[in-house]
Amino acid sequence: MDLGLHGARVVVTGASRGIGRAIAQTFAEEGADLAICARTAEPLQRAAEQLRTGGRTVVEQALDVADGEALRGFVDAAAEQLGGIDVLVSNVSGGSAATPEQWERGFATDVMPFVNLAEHARPHLAASERGGSVVLVSSTSALHTTPPAGPTAYGAVKAALNHHAAALGHRLPAEGVRVNTVSPGPIEFEGGGWARRRGSDPDFYAGIRDRIPVGRLGRPEEVARAVAFLAGPAASFITGANLVVDGGFVDRV
Repeated sequence: MDLGLHGARVVVTGASRGIGRAIAQTFAEEGADLAICARTAEPLQRAAEQLRTGGRTVVEQALDVADGEALRGFVDAAAEQLGGIDVLVSNVSGGSAATPEQWERGFATDVMPFVNLAEHARPHLAASERGGSVVLVSSTSALHTTPPAGPTAYGAVKAALNHHAAALGHRLPAEGVRVNTVSPGPIEFEGGGWARRRGSDPDFYAGIRDRIPVGRLGRPEEVARAVAFLAGPAASFITGANLVVDGGFVDRV
């Protein structure tokens, strides 16, 4: 299927590794031009160089997404250098947290970046001749409270994000902008949390794996393909949705 993304101008946050890196790669393979950001400059630069090998325009900027001014500046730079923005993919995570200070950090690194991104990119997306699209990368931890979820900030702030994205998904189509969510289940990649747990806590890892009907943890590219589908015109009649990519991990109707 042609997803209709050739020439699209796409912004992806958290794009230096894991799911974010796979998302950027998938869009590049579809012929999109990219603006990517991440916290650490060196891996971000490596990712940008690899993405450019396909002949795509790639703008990169290292920043902390909790810095609202820097994040808004990145959106402005992306719009200027790409000639506009058609797709915004918000892929950030503050990680698990239990103390009050960590809860505040989770709010600052998960909720507010998406709020800032969606609001600041909104006029650029509304001006897109293709029709603007926002995809939030959330988590199945927002949908259940059993392990690996629990009474920490991670699942709670993702649930808040799901609510806000769904609300935007019903309001912004009037401006020509669709908003959807992709919720990955446990996803494994080299250097990621699940790869580390496989070695440090094999019993816990095996217990989670055995609860996944597909029989394994997911891969970043499997999430990336779902994001690319929802972002493009192939999903033109979908907004306010939450697409779960979890191999059947979450038991719900």
